[in-house]
Amino acid sequence: MALLATAVISWLFVLPQQVRGHVDNPYVGILVFLVLPVLFFTGLALVPIGVYLSKRQIRRGLSEEGFDRQTALRRIGWFFGATTLLNILIGTQVSYRAVKYMETPQFCGATCHTMKPELSAYQNSPHSRVECVECHVAPGAAGWINSKASGLRQLIETVLKTAPKPIPSALESNRLVPARETCENCHWPQEFSGARLRLLSKYADDETNTRSETVLLMLVGGNRISGIHGAHFGPGVHIRFAAADAKRQTIPWIEYRNTEKNQVWHFVTSESAPDSATALPQFEMQCVDCHNRPTHTFDLPERAVDKALALGDIAAGLPYIKKKSVELLKANYATSAEAAAKLPSALTAFYQQSYPDVYAARSPDIHQAGEAVLAIYNRNVFPDLKVTWGTYPNNLGHTDFPGCFRCHDGSHTTADGKTITQDCNTCHEPLAVEEASPEILRTLGLADRISKVQKQ
Repeated sequence: MALLATAVISWLFVLPQQVRGHVDNPYVGILVFLVLPVLFFTGLALVPIGVYLSKRQIRRGLSEEGFDRQTALRRIGWFFGATTLLNILIGTQVSYRAVKYMETPQFCGATCHTMKPELSAYQNSPHSRVECVECHVAPGAAGWINSKASGLRQLIETVLKTAPKPIPSALESNRLVPARETCENCHWPQEFSGARLRLLSKYADDETNTRSETVLLMLVGGNRISGIHGAHFGPGVHIRFAAADAKRQTIPWIEYRNTEKNQVWHFVTSESAPDSATALPQFEMQCVDCHNRPTHTFDLPERAVDKALALGDIAAGLPYIKKKSVELLKANYATSAEAAAKLPSALTAFYQQSYPDVYAARSPDIHQAGEAVLAIYNRNVFPDLKVTWGTYPNNLGHTDFPGCFRCHDGSHTTADGKTITQDCNTCHEPLAVEEASPEILRTLGLADRISKVQKQ
């Protein structure tokens, strides 16, 4: 009876979250459909078994002289009252806290799924306050069932130690929830986003770590406004493409369809036959085909060090700090523990031997730089899982990986000679390209702020 009461009362606390379509936490379904029914039916089975095993004791008690039915009912009432209070406590605290915990990134990335690379990248991303299930589980019962089926497969792979290394991305394994069901709950590509200013800081490999700036005016656009989103997701625009590899880095065939203008174009690369290209797996273009690493982003060594220098995590005034940091990051370490033991100490030894005066004057900055460089390594390289620099390509842009140039490479043409443009000004206007002191930064009032970091 205690198990029955526990199951029923806990079920009443958890059920409202399931009924109102609480998509944030698909693990509520585990409690509603698995754990609580097990408790309920176990208790239901134990009641007649207990009555059968205790029938002699029950008969003896009923036949005893002085048996008081009121007293017996009062005892049962006290039992149910105490059980109910206890279960209310369990329902309001334990069940609720368990549900809340199961939707945390710590549970998803460290407890349930041991995905250290993805968890580390997530914690260093713009979406670090968005729960994992918001993007990885589709709404409704079908999304929950699919996620649990996928989880069962992952559990078997983990137990049998057959999980692939490195772990393929959701896009690569075709298990990614469509962007319209996740990303577009917050972001709306069809709406006008205006123009965005992007500042890219780069440091040279020279002794002074010479800084240069690239300033781009990104023409995001949207709806009927020309720009990146307008060209790909404007009214009536539908784009399909065929990929020759699982990571979708080679795209030999593209179909552009505009239902409003009644236009249909098929672009094929010069080295691909149209028939063979269309036989490849085809996909409807969505947000994640360009923004394929919106949260789990992994940097390359040069760009990661540039970011740390620009943010002041690494003092830009240390001689050759850019060159030495990149050199240490690219070194081969068998394990993360070996990297932790060798990387900061190697940076310290470099300044002790090559620049003893700098080390004497700025040893705290050097030690901080060593920790910052190690942090870069720890969130990008995982030797035990065979994740290294460049394992997961980022399709946003075209400097580190092909990205935009997978399609905008000048080689995709139609039968009548129309080509997908490769004009840089289609997507952005370069206001400065690797300039030491761009005039545009003074106009925007950013030059003084940047120089303060540079002088550190």
